[in-house]
Amino acid sequence: MIITIVGGGSTFTPGIVKSIALRKDELGVEEIRLFDLDKERQDKVAVVVKWILDEDLKCGIKLTVSYDPAEAYKDADFVFAQMRVGKYAMREQDEKIPLKHGCVGQETCGCGGLAYGMRTIFPMIQVIDDAEKYAKPNYWILNYSNPASIVSEACRVLRPNARIINICDMPIAIIDVVAAAMEIKDKENIVYDYYGLNHFGWFTGIEYKGEDIMPKLRDYIMEHEILLPEAYLKDKAALAGKKTNRHAKGSWYYVWKGVYEIMQNFPDTLPNTYLNYYLQQKEFVEHSDPNHTRANEVMESREKNLFDGIDKYLETGVVDDTVFYAGSHGDWIADLAVALKNDTKARFLVITENRGCIPNLPYDAMVEVPAYIGKNGPEVLTQKPIPLFQQALIMQQLNCEKLLVEACIEGSYQKALEAFTLNKTVPSMNVAKAVLDDLIEANKEYWPELK
Repeated sequence: MIITIVGGGSTFTPGIVKSIALRKDELGVEEIRLFDLDKERQDKVAVVVKWILDEDLKCGIKLTVSYDPAEAYKDADFVFAQMRVGKYAMREQDEKIPLKHGCVGQETCGCGGLAYGMRTIFPMIQVIDDAEKYAKPNYWILNYSNPASIVSEACRVLRPNARIINICDMPIAIIDVVAAAMEIKDKENIVYDYYGLNHFGWFTGIEYKGEDIMPKLRDYIMEHEILLPEAYLKDKAALAGKKTNRHAKGSWYYVWKGVYEIMQNFPDTLPNTYLNYYLQQKEFVEHSDPNHTRANEVMESREKNLFDGIDKYLETGVVDDTVFYAGSHGDWIADLAVALKNDTKARFLVITENRGCIPNLPYDAMVEVPAYIGKNGPEVLTQKPIPLFQQALIMQQLNCEKLLVEACIEGSYQKALEAFTLNKTVPSMNVAKAVLDDLIEANKEYWPELK
């Protein structure tokens, strides 16, 4: 049993590996392989991974660090993909270039998400092709690579028969915060209903042990004017601390505050926090610092903490396990692998082709909805028609992403401009053109040529 992690140099790799190792018996995993194109970065992260496997957990799982796809994918059962094409240097451009033009600067939403998508589509297709060539015939690719909505649409178009399931941990991070706010310790007993696109959806119901807790949660958000646990609110300094939920630091504060602001106007559902960038685009531009975005926050915190911790370990032999993130991000993907391998029919939120699941959305839309996971993949739960307001928002975003994928495949400047113009975070076609042209210049090394 072999699991290959593509993007082995990611700061999330140690946490994912720990989650895999803790499920060694359920997965029957014997070997974990790290595969990354950045040798220096992956070699450093591998130091922590080896410590986790050999010293921390002493689990007996073999570690292979590879830079060759034939070696990395050979006979793999699972491929966990978490690529960041262009790394944080390009994420910084994704955020700062739109802000320069008065548009939302965010890595997966708005113009930044479109730019990131253009960089990621063909590398993701390469992952699929390599898995098809070298992995076991019944392999599964579990993909965290962002922007997942654009990546999943490209995979649907270009590799419709690929054994790939696209997932996102943001809804799980939201449920983690909901559980903390509601003082629920056993969050595994929370069941939720949800629909939308990736980073563009709504929770329509949240139950705890069969009880509908949405009214109680709504009251909490209205009283505190934010969706954050009281423990965080009492000690604002904790928002910058290592032990704090990684989604509740720095600029994330405005995101959780935005949940309250959205629900003041639309109280019937709990929004995915990313909806802030579409429903409050003006306000989020106003409180963004165009010279210091979330990319900078991450580089100064999670990135710096991990690599400083690795250097300390190499010098002293002492590991501070607070320097790497371990939690729901790794647990979610590892538990999904367990469900696939053992045919558990456990319930997950996945990104999958609609095929009538949501009756008033296109058949081929890549939607994010609950599904039961077994050996043959997702069994999606059928939903009722969604309200016109949400349907209209989804259709605008869906068509924007479809145009972007077509632009990338066809090398079409016209379709790229249409995608940028259609995006709700962009105020006019002239601004869309200015942002697109700047992003083309910044992404010369990564994007296909647009004519």
